Amino acid sequence: MRSLLRGVKRLFTDDGGDATAGLDQADDGPTDTTVTDVGEPVPDGGVEAAAGPATAGDGEDSMLSRLRRSDFLGSLPFWLPPFLLMGFFVYGAIGWNLLISLTDMSGFTDPDYSNLDLQNYAQAFSDPGFINAAQNTFVLLVAFTLVCLVVGLLLAILVDQGIRFENTFRTIYLLPMSLSFVVTAQFWLWMYNFDNGMVNTLLRSVGVANPPQWIGDPQFVLTAVIIALVWQFSGYAMVVYLAALRAIPSAQFEAARVDGASTVRMYWRVIVPQLKSATISAMVVLMVFALKAFDFLYSLAGGYQPPSGSDILATKMVREAFNRGEWAYGSAIAIMLFLMALAVVAPYLTMQYRQGEL
Repeated sequence: MRSLLRGVKRLFTDDGGDATAGLDQADDGPTDTTVTDVGEPVPDGGVEAAAGPATAGDGEDSMLSRLRRSDFLGSLPFWLPPFLLMGFFVYGAIGWNLLISLTDMSGFTDPDYSNLDLQNYAQAFSDPGFINAAQNTFVLLVAFTLVCLVVGLLLAILVDQGIRFENTFRTIYLLPMSLSFVVTAQFWLWMYNFDNGMVNTLLRSVGVANPPQWIGDPQFVLTAVIIALVWQFSGYAMVVYLAALRAIPSAQFEAARVDGASTVRMYWRVIVPQLKSATISAMVVLMVFALKAFDFLYSLAGGYQPPSGSDILATKMVREAFNRGEWAYGSAIAIMLFLMALAVVAPYLTMQYRQGEL
């Protein structure tokens, strides 16, 4: 039919070929099309042809637009100032301390950074005072943390039984943590008084005729320090464990009782294994507190020299630097104390990162 119409048009036109070219094209239907990546047809010479090639200015505008809308740029005012302050005053100071520990700075002389060596670290490992302080620090770290966790867990289990005045007991147990090391040291200095302290008075009342000199005897002073610190921080462990116990579904307690498990067996086999995260979190915090026991010992002794038998790395570091003027040696002890703290915190942070909680 279309061929017939074309023949008739050619008969009535003089230059039918050229004149009917447009009509032929119109009659032939839509022009050739291309297909986009999403399957939509795009006429030749349409949008793509009209858009033309992207220019360098368009790319820069798009990049600036994306940068202005990025979360990174928008969050800069919130995290950059504290990041710079922390980097300069904390990690910058640690780096400077490391540099001083490699010099021979002492007294009022300026450090000589042209001759750096590890002499102070070698001196530390040949110093009996440093070895003794390191042993006391390790004992304090382990004993204080373990006893604090056990006492805190027992208190949390007792409070979790729905006893009367639960909030009152919880506040009483947690209250010592709000005290400073200075107050705690003065309080226990009175408690450990040989003549009229409450501890020895209680021991004499139960038949102990010759109670120990808690602060004056090197055999008991570290134990006395650990007891005082456990008294102050076991409430923190209790709160952490209590929150973890309240998060365990009550159905597990009921299922263990239905299976005939005793209370001790239920907690040991069912409940305590689920407190692993709470135990690790509390343990890291308590270890950091133990490494910061300098304030307590300084207040207990009233000076840089703690009672015999209770010298730790923190007190020795301050004594070497500020009492004897051995700045480089004190800096070396500080770096080793920092590495000890890092060894405590780094595994915990690594575990949190792998669990996606950091």
